[in-house]
Amino acid sequence: MSEQSLDLIEEQVTDFIRRIVLTEKKGDSLDRSGYILLRQLSTYGPAGVKALAEDLHLDISTVSRQAAVLVHKNYVEKIPNPEDRRAHNLQITPTGAQELEENKRQRFDRLAQILEDWTEEEKQTFGQLLEKYNETVNKKWNR
Repeated sequence: MSEQSLDLIEEQVTDFIRRIVLTEKKGDSLDRSGYILLRQLSTYGPAGVKALAEDLHLDISTVSRQAAVLVHKNYVEKIPNPEDRRAHNLQITPTGAQELEENKRQRFDRLAQILEDWTEEEKQTFGQLLEKYNETVNKKWNR
C-alpha cells in the first residue's frame, strides 16, 4: 500500500470518527458507551462483565463502571449467572430496550439525512466497505 493511500485513509478515518462524535452529541440521551453496551446485550442476550469486556475489547473496570450507570438508570438489571450462582449477568430491561430503540431511531434518522443525496448503490458500497474494515480490524485485533 502506498504512503499516499495510507495518508488518505488515516485522514478520512480521523475525520469520520470526529464527525460521528459530533453528531452523537446532538440529541442522543445515551452516551456512546451506554449505547454500545445496550446494543450488545440486546443482540446477544445476558452476559457477565468479563464476557462483555472481552467482546468489546475493553477493560473489565471500564465495562463495570459503564454498566453501573445503566443499572442506576434501570436500563440494565443484574440477574444470577446460571453457571455460577456467586456471579451475575447483565440483562437489558424493557426500559433499556425502549431507550436503545429511541436512540437507534435517532441515529437512523441522522444517517438518512446525511446520506439523502447518495444513491442506493453508494450507500450499499459504503456499508460493505465499513463492514469489511470492521471485520479486518476484528481479525487482526483477536490474534
